[in-house]
Amino acid sequence: MKITNSFILLRSLRFHAYHGVLEQERTVGNDYEVSLRIHVNVTDAVENDTVDRTVNYAQVYQIVAEIMREPRHLVEAVAGEIARRVLYEWPDVDDVDVTVVKLNPPMGADCEGAGVEIHVARD
Repeated sequence: MKITNSFILLRSLRFHAYHGVLEQERTVGNDYEVSLRIHVNVTDAVENDTVDRTVNYAQVYQIVAEIMREPRHLVEAVAGEIARRVLYEWPDVDDVDVTVVKLNPPMGADCEGAGVEIHVARD
């Protein structure tokens, strides 16, 4: 068997955080969803059935939770820091997609959310 492509997925991680440009956002906070698609070869993990041969998604969650606790003005900055940390912590990761969505953005719209999705590849 040859695995031709593989991804570690974390979908719709939910947080209450204090990101935003407006003072109210930084005081009251808002609800967010974060999703990641981490491109990494999982062949060793498939063959050896051990977590030390792959990206441990529990550790990824801890990194995301830590970053979400640090207020920033823009969701773009949040997503960029998450991507940077994933690439730093796991040298075998080729690239990562990060989506950060603010679920109730203060813009007077009836919507599910507003956010950013970035794709970051290793240099």
